Amino acid sequence: MGLKGFAEGGIASIVAGCSTHPLDLIKVRMQLQGESAPVQTNLRPALAFQTSSSSSAVHAPPPPRVGIIGIGSRIIRQEGTRALFSGVSATVLRQTLYSTTRMGLYDILKTKWTDPETKSIPLTRKLAAGFIAGGIGAAVGNPADVAMVRMQADGRLPLADRRNYKSVLDAIAQMVRGEGVTSLWRGSSMTINRAMLVTASQLATYDSVKETVLERGLMRDGLVTHVTSSFAAGFVASVASNPVDVIKTRVMNMKVVAGKTPPYKGAVDCALKTVRAEGVMALYKGFWPTVSRQAPFTVILFVTLEQVKKVLKDFDF
Repeated sequence: MGLKGFAEGGIASIVAGCSTHPLDLIKVRMQLQGESAPVQTNLRPALAFQTSSSSSAVHAPPPPRVGIIGIGSRIIRQEGTRALFSGVSATVLRQTLYSTTRMGLYDILKTKWTDPETKSIPLTRKLAAGFIAGGIGAAVGNPADVAMVRMQADGRLPLADRRNYKSVLDAIAQMVRGEGVTSLWRGSSMTINRAMLVTASQLATYDSVKETVLERGLMRDGLVTHVTSSFAAGFVASVASNPVDVIKTRVMNMKVVAGKTPPYKGAVDCALKTVRAEGVMALYKGFWPTVSRQAPFTVILFVTLEQVKKVLKDFDF
């Protein structure tokens, strides 16, 4: 397919990502609900003896959980309507790096592994193509992913603690200056795992559902079939990836201050602390916004992709 497949997938992904950005922002805010920073205190009983050099920490109880509409309304009320597009520049960069790579590689692998006689490809190979393409794409796009999460979450912080990034490039520059180059790949293991799950489940499910519907004559090849397949793909991808996505969001968003112990040592530590403090279902925070975002994202992605292919069909690069 050459570079053309990457260009087609990238353009379609940027359009889909920008169109569904507000839902993605709401999802991130919901995933961070219940995460409480430790409140340092020097108060102790008069006869207590200090047995450790580290200061004690008291965790405030998490506030009541708020749903999709509640979070969206709060953002508009407290931060303004424009806040729903906070971090959209990071979304553009992320889709340019991550989705362009995964869409292009997935099509290349799928084409290469398709049986030339039957013109079919087994589900296992579709999943394998998704795992490989998603993992490589996530490694390439992780810096933009970290910047996007931070820019989306900034509005929930107190004014004194906000990072106030001006753009995705400013976010990346500040992270490099203040936390080192390695901060750009913070949470990369979770990002790669999530991307592998999302790409494999999303693209493989879309292809399989669409093929099944058309083979059995349930629908004609058109917009209704694309929408149905997309919703199925979005739901499966959401179920598979949401727990990893919650942990990824929290690890990427944590504020690391020199001389202080970070909130989480890594992804496993974050998962254990989240489950202990908030219960297992905390791993599915933001699930419905994820579904609400994945379904239209997939619809817009594939509908746009078909139109881009028509526009670029006469170009060879």
